[in-house]
Formats: sequence, structure tokens, C-alpha cells
Amino acid sequence: MMRINADFSKRIAVHSSQMEWVQSPMPGVERRMLDRIGAEVARATSIVRYAPGSSFSAHTHDGGEEFLVLEGVFQDEHGDYPVGSYVRNPPTSSHTPSSAQGCVILVKLHQFDATDRIPVSIRTAEIAPAAIAGRTGVGAIPLYRDAREDVRIEVWDPGTVVSVGAPGGLEVFVLDGGYDESGENFAKHSWLRLPPGDILHAIAGAEGARVWIKSGHLCHVSN
Repeated sequence: MMRINADFSKRIAVHSSQMEWVQSPMPGVERRMLDRIGAEVARATSIVRYAPGSSFSAHTHDGGEEFLVLEGVFQDEHGDYPVGSYVRNPPTSSHTPSSAQGCVILVKLHQFDATDRIPVSIRTAEIAPAAIAGRTGVGAIPLYRDAREDVRIEVWDPGTVVSVGAPGGLEVFVLDGGYDESGENFAKHSWLRLPPGDILHAIAGAEGARVWIKSGHLCHVSN
């Protein structure tokens, strides 16, 4: 069984631009693994790249699938998903992924509540961030929220100081721009995972930052 960044009690930082692409079992589909517990069927967080004209075989998501399109257009029999599309395919759902023009997605597998049956499809590029009370210089696009987790896109103005508690853990993935945290610079497609009880202290860079954030969910993970 593969274990990559599998200790959820530790702070983990991954700068994906420094990683090699790893071939998946399907021709033309490659990935950069951010965390993983399992073999080919695994609890996993990955960046996946589809070459133009590539596809993945039909499959059912026993543990659910969540993805955000970073580049290009992702496709399946349910439609086309351009850049900024956020999708949740709950447990028991199935599809046949492909990409005629090629794409890159951030994807999380086998991380849903087993009883979740709520599909979500949001084109975030068409939504303006809303101001957040008490957080100057920060806007948000809500994506999904329940008792278990909160998923959103946040936009931080240049130089904004960000302080966010993570009682249930936190993941931050940079979509554009960047920020500094603990003396480390997080640029486009960098990923930070903080354990339950930690606090995110970040400063947005000169270009600001647009980040995907998920919080609350890591207290449900057993190491």
C-alpha cells in the first residue's frame, strides 16, 4: 500500500511545480500525488493532467470524488467543465472522464461521508467573490458546507494578512498569485495542509492570492 504524506498530525507543504508527473494506468493521464493512502484505489489528493484526446475508463466512486478544473476543459458524459469548475460526485456516482483539448484538475478521492449523496457543480469563474465581515482584504466564493467540512475559494488582496483557525484541520491550494507562511513561499499550485488545532498565518504576495480552501474535515481522518 502506498503512503504519501499520510501523517495527518503534521504540517505538510508541497510545491507541485517541483514534482515530476507520474504516469497513471491510463495512457495520456498523469498525476502529481499530494497525499495518498492505498494502491490504485486510494484515499488521495492529486493534481491530474489529461493530454488532449485522453480518457479514463468508466468507474464508480465508492468513496466520492471532488475536483476543481485548473486548466483546459474536463469532460464526461454529463457535460463539459471549463477552468474554475468545481464538482462533487458523491459515493455511488459513476462517470467516464475525458478531455478533448487536455486539462489539469485538482482531485480528491475517497474523502466523503459514506452517506453523502449531494452532487455539486459550480462554475466559479462566473461568480464574483463576496466580502467577508471582519476580514478586510478577503473575498470568498462558497462551494460547499456541511457539518463535516467547509469548501470555498478565497481571494486575498495584495499584502493582506490572513489568520484562520483550523480546529478541524485545513488545506490551502494556490490557484493564482501566492502567499508566505512560516517563512515559506507558496506559489501557483502549491499546497499546504495544516493539522487539526493549528492556525494559518499567511501574508498575500504582491499580486495577491486566489486560493482553494477546505477546512474541518481532517479531524475525521485516522492516521
